[in-house]
Amino acid sequence: MLVPVKDFRQAKARLAGVLSADDRIRLARWTAELVVAAAAPLPVFIACDDSAVAEWAESVGATVLWRPSVGLNAAVLDGIKALGDAGIEHAIVAHSDLPLASALPTLVMTGGIVLVPDGRSDGTNVLAVPTRAGFEPAYGSQSFHRHLAHALGLGVPVRVQRDPQLALDIDTPADLIHPLIAKALPAWLRTNPASHQ
Repeated sequence: MLVPVKDFRQAKARLAGVLSADDRIRLARWTAELVVAAAAPLPVFIACDDSAVAEWAESVGATVLWRPSVGLNAAVLDGIKALGDAGIEHAIVAHSDLPLASALPTLVMTGGIVLVPDGRSDGTNVLAVPTRAGFEPAYGSQSFHRHLAHALGLGVPVRVQRDPQLALDIDTPADLIHPLIAKALPAWLRTNPASHQ
């Protein structure tokens, strides 16, 4: 399991209008911890370039893949290779801001690629790929469509899994008031007006 995690202090910048800097840091850590827990019993690798994130990763029992200043796509590509070099045949790559993540190991399709789009079918919240398939991540706007086209060109089975829980991430203030997300938010965040609008 591979989870790229950016500096907690820079995460969730689009929530700055509704959450304090401290709450954004706590929220980013909280969702990342949920994603790590949802990977059990698989080993978890955290790709990061921040010492506080690396310290956090070690505290939750994850292996740190230190990837300074390479960007998301390069960090994930390098992470998939690192997992393959460690003898791991399939990599599940999950974003760290999935508040309803669960049972991530069930996404693996032996010898094939599984893509889990976000709720807008724009981004790719989770993907599961054979580490030797030659898959190259292309995150950013419309990443789901790029990933699907690329996966179909690799000559391996491809499955799109539309999961109503894994489709939910926390990027914008509107995400905080989504009924399923608002219900799952930690108690310390429930007092924020954005979670009750």
